[in-house]
Amino acid sequence: MKTKLNNNGSVTAPCPDCGGAVTTFEMKGQILLNQGAQYKNTHYQRTGYLLNQCANCGRGGLAKIYDNGNMVGAVLDSFFPFPADMLNLPQSVPVELQNEFREAERCASFGANRGASALFRSTLEKTLKLNGYTKTNDTTLKDLQKRIDAAAADGIITDARRKRAHEDIRSLGNDVLHDDWREVTDDEVDSAHRYCQRILEDFYDDRPTVEALLVAKKKLPPPAAPSTP
Repeated sequence: MKTKLNNNGSVTAPCPDCGGAVTTFEMKGQILLNQGAQYKNTHYQRTGYLLNQCANCGRGGLAKIYDNGNMVGAVLDSFFPFPADMLNLPQSVPVELQNEFREAERCASFGANRGASALFRSTLEKTLKLNGYTKTNDTTLKDLQKRIDAAAADGIITDARRKRAHEDIRSLGNDVLHDDWREVTDDEVDSAHRYCQRILEDFYDDRPTVEALLVAKKKLPPPAAPSTP
């Protein structure tokens, strides 16, 4: 759900104090400046700041907008609280992976798409590492590309998921980390977000079955035998 500015100055957005539910932040006040601004290749006559309040819980919000003399046709530059789109993760996902994934979501929530893309790539790489896809375990697994392919070959992820991991997570993250600066679009980061979550589900939704397969493929050591009294 993307944050939306309405013609009456209200903002439709997820509210963190309502558990992330999408609510209407009603406009309670405004500061309008006759100060022109350029936004996404379009010139606007005014800059405005709107004080908003969640109609459900009462939490305050602040919107920055641009318009040409009235709210009709106004565009939203930013809105606080940042509307983080948080996807569900299996309970067995390790805390360090949860934290990395959630930080990527927070970056995406305020438009830091390049940072989010790099962190989704990092989450993918750390997931594979924690599950034994490392150069230490197999000298052929020298880079992330080969580790993704190996997880697919072992049956942990599907071939379709392998393709998405390469195109929507790894390659996008590589663009950010290694290539010249370019804008990362919302659609690109949304896709990386979605498929990173699905790969975490592949590894951790049915954890006992996946662990047994990883042990059989010699990616993880066998569980320690119970100690005898």
